[in-house]
Amino acid sequence: MDRQQTEKDDEASGQGRPTLKTLAFMTGLGVTTVSRALKDAPEIGAETRRRVQLVAKQIGYRPNRAGVRLRTGKTNVISLVLNTEREIMSFVSDIIYGVSEVIADTPYHLIVTPYSRSQDPLDPIRYLVETGSADGVIISRTQPNDPRARYMLERGIPFATHGRTDMGLIHPYHDFDNYAFAAEAVRHLAGIGRRRLALLAPPVELTYHSHTLNGFTDALSDVGASEIPFNTVSIDHSIEQIRMRTAQLMRREARPDGFVSSAAAATLAIVAGIEDAGLKLGRDVDVVSKQSSDLLHLFRRELLVVNENFRLAGAELARSVLGWIGGAAPGSLQSLSMPTEVLAYRRD
Repeated sequence: MDRQQTEKDDEASGQGRPTLKTLAFMTGLGVTTVSRALKDAPEIGAETRRRVQLVAKQIGYRPNRAGVRLRTGKTNVISLVLNTEREIMSFVSDIIYGVSEVIADTPYHLIVTPYSRSQDPLDPIRYLVETGSADGVIISRTQPNDPRARYMLERGIPFATHGRTDMGLIHPYHDFDNYAFAAEAVRHLAGIGRRRLALLAPPVELTYHSHTLNGFTDALSDVGASEIPFNTVSIDHSIEQIRMRTAQLMRREARPDGFVSSAAAATLAIVAGIEDAGLKLGRDVDVVSKQSSDLLHLFRRELLVVNENFRLAGAELARSVLGWIGGAAPGSLQSLSMPTEVLAYRRD
């Protein structure tokens, strides 16, 4: 019955693509043996498993996902749920690359499930869960009390969050230490003589807003610098809004001489606003910014940058989801990456 069902599933995969029968013919083995070798069944010898898997890779064999789901209840799909209107400046491509690297040698496939600002962020999660479209889910833009994480925990869906929650519930995550980033940025600015600092923070509803703000304010106290409030905009505002607000701030008598920016795209707007006010970056004011690719120094050499590795984030998130699917304890699938030192391309 197992062999008959396997053959039927394979034949349903469509004409022209390699099937288990193709592999059986090329290796001189039975269809059932080939099927078990592809699954790393222990009763199949190591050399046979290696030979079958090598031939499968060479001819581009892929199991029929519809058949796999019928037999096992699995989709072999990981879904990355993204608000693509918000995730810019290479985040999307880098995190997809990181996930794809990890799942490349597994049976799993990646699908990206986008949603827009007009949607409830829970809508795509409900769809994935109710339709059984994925075995595991990765989400970003995490909130302290995130309804998506709670929903999936209640339904036993393996998932990982890019960012932490604050719900008192254990789940896999990968996060960047934004507290350490903001604190180090303040210390660096103070070290080059900047004393009046402004923070362009993440939106208040996201968990890493408080991490960033706490790092910023704690370090201000440590170095004896003062804050110039800049809380009428966040990194989620448009480039033009940030530029306009920055220019207004920089035309005041009590203006900042240093900025900490939580996103590279927002930094472009801050610099434009500084220059709109007739001031010079690196002379009148310095900016420390996060970036996910080496772009900011191409824009302005005077910028101070801290690198955040989204490719690493994608890889860690994929490992976390696969680990949970494989039976690992969710609490063992949590990771935190530290910021690099502040990098200066050139100081006059």
